[in-house]
Amino acid sequence: MRTTMPTTVTAALLAAVILSPTHAVAAAPPTLRGCGPGELCLWEKAQFKGAQHAYELAEIDIESCITLPEGGSAQALANRTGRPVTTYQSAKCGETGEFNTYPGSGTWAPESPYRVRAFKVWER
Repeated sequence: MRTTMPTTVTAALLAAVILSPTHAVAAAPPTLRGCGPGELCLWEKAQFKGAQHAYELAEIDIESCITLPEGGSAQALANRTGRPVTTYQSAKCGETGEFNTYPGSGTWAPESPYRVRAFKVWER
């Protein structure tokens, strides 16, 4: 089978677009102001929008259920605590509703599959 020049050029251009540095930058975690190292940050709305609540690791009771303020919930989070964090749909950290555990530092979740109403930070 003979390869034509337009097919070869098209393949080369496609590879250049896919492997370009601009494309790689799009996969980087978001830059979030106000969420520093050692913090768990929760946003009211998806895509890190709306009211933000930041919880510093030094002020959190490890392995205790922490309920968000009355009537509050979150749809996005950044875990920069360096410890696993479990978020709960239930305000009482009940496992009958939805829950997910996010690994330590550097976890970015722009959209939770449920409204987060409570969380636990684990020892490790």
